[in-house]
Amino acid sequence: MSAATMGSDAYPLELAPPDISAWRAGNTGIDHVLRFASTEPGPHVLLAALVHGNELCGAIALDWLLRRRIEPRRGTLTLAFCNVAAFSRFDPADPVASRFVDEDFNRVWGLDVLDGSRDSVETRRARALRPVVDAADYLLDIHSMQHPTAPLMLCGPLAKGRTWARRVGFPGMIVADAGHAAGTRMRDYGAFGDPASPRNALLVECGQHWERASADVAIETMLRVLVDLRTIDPGDAATHLPRAPRPPARVIEVTDAVTVRTGGFAFASDYRGMEVVERAGTVIAHDGGMPIATPHDRCVLIMPSRRLRPGQTAVRLGRFVD
Repeated sequence: MSAATMGSDAYPLELAPPDISAWRAGNTGIDHVLRFASTEPGPHVLLAALVHGNELCGAIALDWLLRRRIEPRRGTLTLAFCNVAAFSRFDPADPVASRFVDEDFNRVWGLDVLDGSRDSVETRRARALRPVVDAADYLLDIHSMQHPTAPLMLCGPLAKGRTWARRVGFPGMIVADAGHAAGTRMRDYGAFGDPASPRNALLVECGQHWERASADVAIETMLRVLVDLRTIDPGDAATHLPRAPRPPARVIEVTDAVTVRTGGFAFASDYRGMEVVERAGTVIAHDGGMPIATPHDRCVLIMPSRRLRPGQTAVRLGRFVD
């Protein structure tokens, strides 16, 4: 494999960006958004991909579903390729650069931003997609990660998200977290973040950005969500799902999110994610000379970042609760 096909941290680029030009016109009046409705009653499910333009697995999964013409047996199914402007800039020689154009699309879903005057490629696209998200009863937002760790299902801080993630059952590592100081994620937008609302959202991290297995995880998670919500029948997905039963899910509850405060943030070791630090008080990083220590025993390090800019999340810290 040539150097031109190496991703960040020299990970091999095993995936190619799918050709989604066939879906550009959509069928909703919004580009790259497609909606299919059954005559049978059921929930409105939204599958979102390319919230980050360099995360290919979600686009591969939605393209896979569309090309197989798997449509809803009940309710409504909407598929949205989100930050297509960033995705269109994908360059195998520098794949990280296409994460966004102006700002992170998954930090602009606060009402203060959507209803405010901030202007960027991402805020314009979010405002265009807002009616699509508002119409959904359930959202699955498909992502990937910087490092090759086990896939994670991020269910948010509410009991309804944790319950749904357990019911879907895959990925089997569930992270209950409250998001980022830098801005609101799509999965926390509006009624998804309201404990009194039945509307619900999950965000799946399918594995390392460039690894082939992340596309397989994206497709399996998507199908399991659609079967769970009875949008499709089990038989529609059976030939595409592993026959062996998955192990029981485990839940990690995030206790702290470490936000970068200075330009001098550095981890104490080359953490890649899901390390368990046995002792409380263990220094895992320094931020401008200030030590950052684990707040409790058996502290799990979740998705440590290499984008260590002030205001961004450096790492989330959690504990197993089951």
